[in-house]
Amino acid sequence: MPDMADLFADDLPAQPPEPTRADAPLADRLRPKELGEVVGQEHVTGPEGAIGRMVAAGRLSSLILWGPPGTGKTSIARLLADAVGMRFAAVSAVFSGVADLKKVFAEADIATKAGQRTLLFVDEIHRFNRAQQDGFLPYVERGTVTLVGATTENPSFELNAALLSRAQVLILHRLDAAALGSLLARGEELEGPLPLTPAAREALVASADGDGRFLLNQAETLYAAKLVAPLDPAALGSFLQRRVAVYDKDREGHYNLISALHKSLRGSDPQAALYYMSRMLTAGEEPLYVLRRLTRFASEDIGLADPQALIQCLAAKDAYDFLGSPEGELAIVQACLYCATAPKSNAAYAAQKAAFKSARQTGSLMPPASILNAPTKLMKDIGYGKDYAYDHDAADGFSGADYWPEEMEPQTYYKPVPRGFERQVIERMEWWEKKRRERREE
Repeated sequence: MPDMADLFADDLPAQPPEPTRADAPLADRLRPKELGEVVGQEHVTGPEGAIGRMVAAGRLSSLILWGPPGTGKTSIARLLADAVGMRFAAVSAVFSGVADLKKVFAEADIATKAGQRTLLFVDEIHRFNRAQQDGFLPYVERGTVTLVGATTENPSFELNAALLSRAQVLILHRLDAAALGSLLARGEELEGPLPLTPAAREALVASADGDGRFLLNQAETLYAAKLVAPLDPAALGSFLQRRVAVYDKDREGHYNLISALHKSLRGSDPQAALYYMSRMLTAGEEPLYVLRRLTRFASEDIGLADPQALIQCLAAKDAYDFLGSPEGELAIVQACLYCATAPKSNAAYAAQKAAFKSARQTGSLMPPASILNAPTKLMKDIGYGKDYAYDHDAADGFSGADYWPEEMEPQTYYKPVPRGFERQVIERMEWWEKKRRERREE
């Protein structure tokens, strides 16, 4: 059987990339020519960053570049190959299949035999399934390719452990205002000043939400319109239309924001909680999902410190069902603010975890016979319900009886905190415990 590499001996692509066409998109024409021109990612590309150190050493290990769209992942991969003198090959997980990968690996094998190392850039690597990801392993292990994968998704969720163990994950940041402003300035050096007032320019940068490619595409739209009078922020918004917030309800952005909302509520910061909740709702999150999370919070982090919190959340759910959007969203805001400003206690949540653990450990211990129901004569004859103390007949409506299985010591699962309504609960529980001690001493 012929060697896989021999099948593709005539397919090696020309190594020098074609120069950027004059009619190419602005973002493509402004791609950096060296790593030092990459903006906003100095923490990895700078002299003290992981990539900077690799380039200085002239040796590159496999990498996963994880970051939002438009932060320079593809540019960094291309420039890395140039910086360390490696052949560059690229595939996209969106458009490539097994046949494409086999061809790339075969070409890389031929190049290796000729003394040329290959950097294989895989865009959207998280879109390859687990079996396809496993297919990279032998080629990475024997050095046929140095893998540089790009992903917008959390690698710990989307990439298998074997691949992650062979690659260093580098996190790229969303571009801040300074980095986006620098990109815009480069565009203006090439195309001329943008027809914007200073305030509109700031609004344009803010609208990019850290995405350099989006910013340059919007700038190109403005250039193509050949506007004469500069636009103010309102006119710019009308011209470009409103950009939908970056938020993937099925992936990490969803969980990041709900985590931020929950922790802001727990930290009693109504302003931050309202901000994160608004981020979710304006980005298209299902309002009933937010209400479910608020309702859960009312029990988990407020509990009996303020029993009204749960009622507020359920009332908000009913109000939203009745009114719909947008009117019903005010009820969600009210529930959010109530939860954020309510006294906090996780005593009910902690009690649930402790009681469930105890229940699993103790199995099927029988309750004391005195509190067992006795619907038949046989049950009565064997002692079910015997000597049961009916609390309403006792002084103060409290019998102080022992309700635990005989084989089990009484446990303390619920420990109320001295905040809100639970202050009163503490007083009641202390009174009841005093009465139990008195009864045991009789």
